[in-house]
Amino acid sequence: MDNYFNFKISDQGSLSRQCLEFGVTNFMDVCNLVKELPYGRNSDRSDFASVIKEQKGTCSTKHAFLKQLTVENSIEYISLCLGIYKMNASNTKGIGSVLSKHRLIYIPEAHTYLKYKEQIFDFTSTNASNRFYDSILYEEDIEAKQIGSYKVNLHQQFLKSWIKENDILYSFKEVWNIREQCILALSQ
Repeated sequence: MDNYFNFKISDQGSLSRQCLEFGVTNFMDVCNLVKELPYGRNSDRSDFASVIKEQKGTCSTKHAFLKQLTVENSIEYISLCLGIYKMNASNTKGIGSVLSKHRLIYIPEAHTYLKYKEQIFDFTSTNASNRFYDSILYEEDIEAKQIGSYKVNLHQQFLKSWIKENDILYSFKEVWNIREQCILALSQ
């Protein structure tokens, strides 16, 4: 990662001020701080500003927080991406038993991450990796405010199409429930 990815945090917005009050003054230090925070859903899944206050976050809230921080600091070359990938036991630690129990090889999962010079940066947790990159089925750039209903709706529509196109024996509701079991397994 080159130094161009890093920048000094200015006093230009509420997220920037949160970071400065926390004693973090550059973007890479904020990324590392966010990565160290536990994985967990925030009280409002679309309130990325709560990541520092609640001391936890998901891929969505953590990366939307970081993206909005770049916006506040007039940095335009770092993208927030929404990708749907084949979530399986080899690229997502801890979900193998859930998938096996339901006789599924994978479930399409929405994941949010940053991109810089076509390279993926995942600050979800300390054990996050880019192993999902080869399994991406769909990807688009989004804005931080799109991590709530937009992300959920896109993911659900994708799952409904996947179920139909692949003759999956589960209903959408059942697949969504299996997915929730996988997410729960991730946070343990």
